[in-house]
Amino acid sequence: MKAWVSITVLLTVCLSAICVVQAKLQEGDCEVCISVIKQIDKKLSADERKSPAKIEDAIRKLCKKAKNRENRFCYYVGGTEDAATGLLGEISKPLKSFMPPEKICEKLKKKDGQICQLKYEKQIDLDAVDLKKLKVKDLKKILSDWGETCKACTEKSDFIKLIEKLKPTHFKKQEL
Repeated sequence: MKAWVSITVLLTVCLSAICVVQAKLQEGDCEVCISVIKQIDKKLSADERKSPAKIEDAIRKLCKKAKNRENRFCYYVGGTEDAATGLLGEISKPLKSFMPPEKICEKLKKKDGQICQLKYEKQIDLDAVDLKKLKVKDLKKILSDWGETCKACTEKSDFIKLIEKLKPTHFKKQEL
């Protein structure tokens, strides 16, 4: 009987340790969360940082301009108008006390696991890729990332021509 009790206690301790390890962030976890919170942190003035309400206003302001994954993050935490949840207080109070973004995201992960599942899409290297081998969906994404649309495009070649035309204005070649 005593053996069963000690085994039960040992298993409970082991499971508790596993749960604590799972709550910690792994490499690559919460990349969107950390990025957005760093952006918010950089934009806060000393006056705004004094009040959680002002921090929440700054979050909402940033979320109005957010696109793609960052917009989805804003939706999850309640930074968009159509959001069903409200976790802005879970961000504003720690930011007020200068908590690092990684720790804030760790806490948010405990509240809603979806927040840390968001990852940025891989960027397409326009120097190395052959546009003819990309799918139309990827070509549309390139234009969308640039804030452009092609209403007259009916074929893949139309998208490629437009991208080649706009490439000098939107895509700066990275120099070593």
